[in-house]
Amino acid sequence: MSDQPRPQWAVRIEAERRSRGWGPFKTARRLYAAVGIDDPDMSQVKSLYRQINRHEKGLVFPADWGSAYATAFEMDEKDLFGEESTDQPPGTVQHSPIPDEGDDVKRRTALQLLAAMGAGTAISATAIEEILSSIDGVLDQPVDVGEWELAVREYGLLINQQPIGSLINDLTSDLFGVGELLKRDKAHRGDLLRVSASLSALLAVELGDIGERRGARMAWGTARRAADASGDRDLRVWTRAREAEEGFWYGLPRQEIAARTAEAVHVADGAPCGGLPRAYSARASVAAEQGDKATARQAMDDLSKLFDRLPDAVTGDPAIFGWSEARQRWNEAYVYTLIKDKRANRALDEAVALYPPGTLGPVANLTIIRAMGTINSGDIDTGLDQTREILQETPVSARRRHMTRQILHRLPEWARPLPEARELRALTSAPSGL
Repeated sequence: MSDQPRPQWAVRIEAERRSRGWGPFKTARRLYAAVGIDDPDMSQVKSLYRQINRHEKGLVFPADWGSAYATAFEMDEKDLFGEESTDQPPGTVQHSPIPDEGDDVKRRTALQLLAAMGAGTAISATAIEEILSSIDGVLDQPVDVGEWELAVREYGLLINQQPIGSLINDLTSDLFGVGELLKRDKAHRGDLLRVSASLSALLAVELGDIGERRGARMAWGTARRAADASGDRDLRVWTRAREAEEGFWYGLPRQEIAARTAEAVHVADGAPCGGLPRAYSARASVAAEQGDKATARQAMDDLSKLFDRLPDAVTGDPAIFGWSEARQRWNEAYVYTLIKDKRANRALDEAVALYPPGTLGPVANLTIIRAMGTINSGDIDTGLDQTREILQETPVSARRRHMTRQILHRLPEWARPLPEARELRALTSAPSGL
């Protein structure tokens, strides 16, 4: 964090909140009420709670919430914020009497994107590009970092526990916030670029899962550039390997997957980086789906040797940035099931046992992998029924869509016209964003 004292507006916000005996959660609900949202859900409250915390620390000026604070505190906005203007972030110098409209455009774009997500409207790629440009546009400028690591960590844990796409609103808000910090401050450049790379990558994962391929591609590009600018080798490897892994699931051309995995291996330069297992896993999965059993087994052997070399900080990390034993067994289960290797069932059972309670996506996907194995053994009706149940009970993510299409592709000719197979085709039809 910067050694600069907190701005007076940040001190006043905290003082006014405490004088009323409000905790941050109650304040969040009061702010929502001030803008006409009377019953926000807990995820919205938690998201705004994080913003309030940053406002009170002086990390982010509440440009979008200034009038809501004034309404909630029953104060005049000028009395609350003094000479600070919601159009002019604190700590900046305005060289012209004409305000710079760029920040307002990005702010309005962010709010419009959040509104579109809430209404279930298709996301504009232009809007996503505008938000990401807050990061891209300042990669050559000196920056500062706030306390964002905990937020990144929280997202990394939640992404496997929440329905697909449910974190997009919060990630978009935080990307806008970190973009504002990047423009204002000068210390800890590498730290803040790591945060921005991580947030952009998480947004890319979420966008890819809901079928917004163009937005995901732009977000991955931003994540790679920010990771490279940060100089963090582990993050550079992880970003490329994770992009290859995600691209595999939502249909990135095989040559692009190969390019990303090759980049990840090259950047790692023999070091047991936390992202490297994803590169080996993607290679193994591509080979297995193409029927190249020898290459798939070799890639899995390489992955197993790498897993034994990974530091405890990586194998003990249950978040998206780690590579736990549960994740290792998950990938073994998928590849071995595809190539009909006898090790598949053991890997499946171990993976299911290792994932912590509350894990949604990976465990649902393991059920589809088990259904694939059931079909391999000749019980086609049961396997199709198991797959259909999962697709009806959970959102159809890129992984579930891809695996189900693999099942359909591998069905014997006589089974393809079955009603269950036709239903699976309908359930996995491409969303509008694909």
